[in-house]
Amino acid sequence: MSERLVVIGGDAAGMSAASQARRLKGPEELEIVAFERGHFSSYSACGIPYWVGGDVAERDELIARTPEEHRAREIDLRMRTEVVEIDVPGQRVRARDLESGTEAWTGFDKLVIATGARPMRPPLPGMDAPGVHGVQTLDDGQSLLDSLARTEGRRAVVVGAGYIGVEMAEALLNRGYEVTVLNRGEQPMATLDPDMGRLVHQVMDGLGITTVGSSPVTKILTGDDSRVRAVATEDGEYPADVVVLGMGVVPETRLAAAAGLPLGAYGGLLTDLAMRVRGHENIWAGGDCVEVLDLVSGRERHIALGTHANKHGQVIGSNVGGGYATFPGVVGTAVSKVCDLEIARTGLREKEAREVGLRYVAVTIESTSRAGYYPGAAPMTVKMLAERRTGRLLGVQIVGREGAAKRVDIAAVALTAGMTVEQMTALDLGYAPPFSPVWDPVLIAARKAVAAVRAAG
Repeated sequence: MSERLVVIGGDAAGMSAASQARRLKGPEELEIVAFERGHFSSYSACGIPYWVGGDVAERDELIARTPEEHRAREIDLRMRTEVVEIDVPGQRVRARDLESGTEAWTGFDKLVIATGARPMRPPLPGMDAPGVHGVQTLDDGQSLLDSLARTEGRRAVVVGAGYIGVEMAEALLNRGYEVTVLNRGEQPMATLDPDMGRLVHQVMDGLGITTVGSSPVTKILTGDDSRVRAVATEDGEYPADVVVLGMGVVPETRLAAAAGLPLGAYGGLLTDLAMRVRGHENIWAGGDCVEVLDLVSGRERHIALGTHANKHGQVIGSNVGGGYATFPGVVGTAVSKVCDLEIARTGLREKEAREVGLRYVAVTIESTSRAGYYPGAAPMTVKMLAERRTGRLLGVQIVGREGAAKRVDIAAVALTAGMTVEQMTALDLGYAPPFSPVWDPVLIAARKAVAAVRAAG
């Protein structure tokens, strides 16, 4: 008799797992049923800001595989169907058809939970008013674009200045909106240290984006039509015809929590290296709903990125399909941009290093993306953290123009390998004047970090 795999969530992790399992086992051995509550499957959520901003012309360009394509591979993908209960002892899930409202139980031999994350939406007055949008799914992106089409005014407020916040600020600026970003922290990009976030702040101001720090939102004000008209903070009101929430996300694990599955400090599901939910032999989880091991700090973290989700899905699908694979952890690499400013980070910030009890040195250097004499050389700032006693690389942050962000990959590899900053100075990186100074900016920072480690004794 064949087994049945049930997958909750039809995007990156869930459908990667289903597809990989199908490659390894045919329908006569493994029946696959997947539930997705939205209208779309297997799409790039990371591309939504660029679709909203007009860089990506059509929504469907973000879709990697349609429901019909999954079904052609004999994966029973049921769209607009939300799983509302997991019965762990009974090995079944209860799903609701969102169009008809009917519910039914489906049994499973193996279960994959890939429910993703949801935008933070604090319980403040007016947060559910028309014109206030989270941006997490293609449905969210379409709702925002529909709202922009109906709105006559051209004032936008973005609440939060993390990755989604700055990317949506750029998108709305590209659409001709007057953009204000309200941020709880002093500087944008809390994933950077404040001194590096200050560089982002300066560029955003120069682009005409009003960035207001230390301004937590207290409520959303609405007009007579109940639609948003302004965003209030302790210090004032900011007129708004549309509001976009960029306050970050939290793991969507309410369903898993109700089923009694183990959650970590950040609310994400806890798994082993094979992405199996701890304590449950036949349940796996991946994507934005899980916590993963930080290879630098040695602690669990919640990092919502499509790169991780797709890798989780591949690991899960291999294990469900009878193979063996593991996901060892992450170093926290992420890149973004606001207009032509590129932003990158990997490893630990100063605050995170202190929280885990690491003694460190921090250095910052200024360099250029190409040889200084070569046309188009652009400025770049690199900050590097190293462990004070051993010189082990702990983290890198980069802010600069063209050619800056992807240099963080050098540091990501070094972190994964556990290299010291002294070992990094000997890396044989590619060099030619159109691509880099003779000493790459990352290696210049490594040399300065070596000197700081030695000076610290």
